[in-house]
Amino acid sequence: MNITPMIINGCPVGADTTLGVVNLVSTSGVADSAATLGVINPASGEVFAQVPAASSAHVDAAVAAAQAAFPAWRATPDAERQRLLHAIGAALEAHMPELMQLVMQESGKPVNGLDGVGAGMEVAGAIAWTHVTADLPLPVEVIQDDAVARVEVHRKPLGVVASITPWNWPLLIAIWHVIPALRAGNTVVLKPSEYTPLATLRFAELANAILPAGVLNVITGTGEVGAALATHAGVAKVVFTGSTETGRRIMQGAAPTLKRLTLELGGNDAGIVLPDVDVRAVAPKLFAACFHNNGQTCACLKRLYVHESIHDALCAELAALAGRVVVGDGADPATQLGPLQNARQLAIVESFAESARRDGGVFLCGGHRRPGPGYFFEPTIVTGLSDGSRLVDAEPFGPIVPVIRYADVDEVIARANANAQGLGGSVWSADPARAAALAQRLECGIAWVNEHGAVQPDAPFGGIKQSGIGVEFGRHGLLEFTTLQTLRVAK
Repeated sequence: MNITPMIINGCPVGADTTLGVVNLVSTSGVADSAATLGVINPASGEVFAQVPAASSAHVDAAVAAAQAAFPAWRATPDAERQRLLHAIGAALEAHMPELMQLVMQESGKPVNGLDGVGAGMEVAGAIAWTHVTADLPLPVEVIQDDAVARVEVHRKPLGVVASITPWNWPLLIAIWHVIPALRAGNTVVLKPSEYTPLATLRFAELANAILPAGVLNVITGTGEVGAALATHAGVAKVVFTGSTETGRRIMQGAAPTLKRLTLELGGNDAGIVLPDVDVRAVAPKLFAACFHNNGQTCACLKRLYVHESIHDALCAELAALAGRVVVGDGADPATQLGPLQNARQLAIVESFAESARRDGGVFLCGGHRRPGPGYFFEPTIVTGLSDGSRLVDAEPFGPIVPVIRYADVDEVIARANANAQGLGGSVWSADPARAAALAQRLECGIAWVNEHGAVQPDAPFGGIKQSGIGVEFGRHGLLEFTTLQTLRVAK
């Protein structure tokens, strides 16, 4: 089985099992890794690829390469950096089928997916985000220009950015981290999840054929490697997408050197359905918002509050949709929902189902792991629960959703806001103006009306409370990768 190498200072670093090579020095000047990690196809539960398990020496070498490349990359003319990033976008597009295959194999994501959310959308989104971000401006802001002085505000790159990405959207989130960091003039060390490193490694390989050596480095390994990177003295900023628990540890590790942070953490997004909706028309939209990517998206709809007058009718529609959805191997074009990405996450979802049973939840459909190979769990809808139940209060990150009855809209907004998470929220109504006014009362970083989870590369996205620090996307996200310098020239 071939081993996909890391990239440090523009050179591949890894072990060659076909030659039995152990601890050879690669062309990057750092020793290859003798240890490897298996990459599992979650549809089968079997290892189909291997990557190196980086050591602390690899972390040091990657950061040193990024530090060495930073002065020249920072000094590269703005237009040239933009040109190179557009070239990366073109390379991603030229290799789209290959990248889709890698995403599907390592994440379990179907090629097409429920509501079009699948491997194809992930790669297409990566391409679009790259081009839009490449065109974002970083103009000099003039505060004053008179006979006394000229005062300007400049945005400057920070240095080495450490990017630590999760397994649910491996390629797309890598793009969300890396491209704005490079656009602002930083260099990057990227560490993908050990569960889903392959598409990210291929992206880095394509990018390194375009970028100067050392500008983008990628290392693979477990959480220990991510921790070593996040605490490294040579790193100026950490951008992380993942669980709130891990985000707290990264924040603690960044404290001694006061690193800048962008943390996009867990979400337990609430959706509030008003009684004036057309139940049959809204049900498919709600179902897709809850279950796309098997619920393995931070901004999936995870708590569905439905007015008591339509609760039973909407639940019946959702359960019927769950019964018709096609669950299977992502390689089948007909598949809408694939497996959960890993065995650990499957066990977490199973534990949420068990806790819902103990709390008196009524299972309208699903509730069990599907028999056979792979990490499949039945799409599950649970009623009869309320706030205080684990399935309502916490994020299962899987295909299990509680539908909660409410009577008063002011009360339900208070209930939605009482949760510790604050990533996204939505209000669903036949009256968009009223829904928008209610949505603005939700305590979350992004609010939707009559949809949930839609993001775009020119609009900021991020959470509040325990869902994170900072924002991504657009000019607001780009500024997170810069430091501000005020220049005053006396006249």
